[in-house]
Amino acid sequence: MFERDHPLILRLLSERGRAIYFPKLGILSQGAQAEGTSVNASIGIALEDDRTAMRLPSAAKLVSLPPDDVFPYVGAYGKKSLREAWCIQMREKNPSLKAETSLPVVTAGLTHALSIAGYLFFNPGDHVILPTPYWDNYELTFGLQCGVKLRSFPLFAGEGFNVEGLRCILSDSHGKTILFLNFPNNPTGYSPLQSEAREIVDAIWHCAESGHDVLVILDDAYFGLVYEEEVYRESLLSLLADLHERVLVVKVDGCSKEDYAWGLRVGFLTYAGKGATREVFTALEDKTAGVVRATVSNASHLGQSLLLQTFRSKTYAQEKAVKRALLQSRYLALKKELAKGSPFFQVLPCNSGYFLCLELQEGIDAEAVRQLLLNEYDTGVIALGNLIRIAFSSLLGEQIPTLLQNLEEACDRLCSSLRST
Repeated sequence: MFERDHPLILRLLSERGRAIYFPKLGILSQGAQAEGTSVNASIGIALEDDRTAMRLPSAAKLVSLPPDDVFPYVGAYGKKSLREAWCIQMREKNPSLKAETSLPVVTAGLTHALSIAGYLFFNPGDHVILPTPYWDNYELTFGLQCGVKLRSFPLFAGEGFNVEGLRCILSDSHGKTILFLNFPNNPTGYSPLQSEAREIVDAIWHCAESGHDVLVILDDAYFGLVYEEEVYRESLLSLLADLHERVLVVKVDGCSKEDYAWGLRVGFLTYAGKGATREVFTALEDKTAGVVRATVSNASHLGQSLLLQTFRSKTYAQEKAVKRALLQSRYLALKKELAKGSPFFQVLPCNSGYFLCLELQEGIDAEAVRQLLLNEYDTGVIALGNLIRIAFSSLLGEQIPTLLQNLEEACDRLCSSLRST
């Protein structure tokens, strides 16, 4: 059907992506057809005599949800009511998104969603373009698992996004072009400004207009956590969804960071593309559910039910605003302290998310700094190349001066050691 209705998707799909399907005549579909029958021997779970899901009382008493919202399997696509609720929220959070999209498919967390995107669209040897620094798990999920080559360009040019670097690397791509963008960025905590967002989209449009098939994957894990006014506050999906006939967008998001529910393991995959019909989106949803079925069978029913009930709470929006304000206060407090300056590092641009990065002066080894902080200052940070990543999301306000003092002392000690040798 893609060959007839949307040939771009057929060209972008991997060999595995073309082959995968959701079984329409298998056990799942037969069980669905039997649903509601008075004598039903098709269900692959055990039932109590009252026909609710069988469960152990010691487990059931731990949750107040109805047993059938916790213990049975849930479909590979995810709970329909949750998918619809997330789709509604997506449009509320992205008011300029006017184009049609698929209905989000539920995944077992965001990393699983990224893995599914790789399954569907990456062939071994494909190149995936992304800005650096980037989350190291991409090397496992894409590089090792899918066999693709990561082609990176520097995220920053001066104090902003490296638009020219993006244009150059896109102009050097050939045939199928895969662009991966993560905003707010992990590890730097940077999101494009409004002007930069439009320049990014313009670069993608020119790449497509020059004859390239472009797949854009958006890792929106930290969506909504923006702390500066000039930042573009919507997902780039809003600008890309109806951009060009040669552009397909895959949006990866979920509750982990947005709703402070990391352990629920609920993510979503959503598709958009100019000219795609409801039938085309349904076919992509089917393939996505096929990968879910083939890998984890289905995402956690308990996680999905808890998330759906959270959305239905009358205080949900207020509670979420309170937590976001707390993160913003930590961000502002850390930036204020860092504004005093340091001879040992400079702050990379940051305006959103959970993190910021400090670039150490030449000659200071980030891993040595990390080890010294860990072993002698009872302080934990992340070392990435010559960067120190600080998660202000997990810092108490009163810990910020102590962290920076410890960092300064560790850097000073290492520099003194180097000078003495």
